[in-house]
Amino acid sequence: MNGVTEEVAKEAMRLASHKLPIKTRFVTKAQLEAEIAAQQNGVGGEA
Repeated sequence: MNGVTEEVAKEAMRLASHKLPIKTRFVTKAQLEAEIAAQQNGVGGEA
């Protein structure tokens, strides 16, 4: 989410996740880019 603090975004996602029938997780752009780079380099990580 753009335009809000990370704290506010996490709280909004926490509240929304209780209404969703699926498992959710909060990922920052930096974390996502690191995971993608690791997968492309053949290093472990989550699928």
